[in-house]
Amino acid sequence: MTKQIWLNLPVKNVAKAKDFFWKIGFSFNEQHDTPNSTCMIVGEGHFVVMLFEESVFEGFSQNGITDTNSGSEVLISIDAESRQEVEEFAKKVQDAGGTVFAPPAESQGWMYGCGFADLDGHRWSVLFMDFSKLS
Repeated sequence: MTKQIWLNLPVKNVAKAKDFFWKIGFSFNEQHDTPNSTCMIVGEGHFVVMLFEESVFEGFSQNGITDTNSGSEVLISIDAESRQEVEEFAKKVQDAGGTVFAPPAESQGWMYGCGFADLDGHRWSVLFMDFSKLS
């Protein structure tokens, strides 16, 4: 039976991607690092996101890589504990060289979030969800 799930993302430069994600607060399991990949850990559940150089990723997927300038294949969402944390995260993304494509704002009356693109154009959202306001 399945025990774990992890996400694999293609990146142009593993070192630059690792530096970006480190600056915005993610950690790494460096025991699994290779010259062409790194193992990023997300959240308290220790969700694994493997960052692979594009050529390695293409070899695994046996498919071309999506042009993130013209389309998205996934939107990776992570939670925040407060509206302030969403705003701080957006600032960290900008300071680290990422792009905030959706500035922090309220959505549907019970969510507060922002959207950003990492250095390789993968799209992420950071959400604070106040379920007490859900109607």
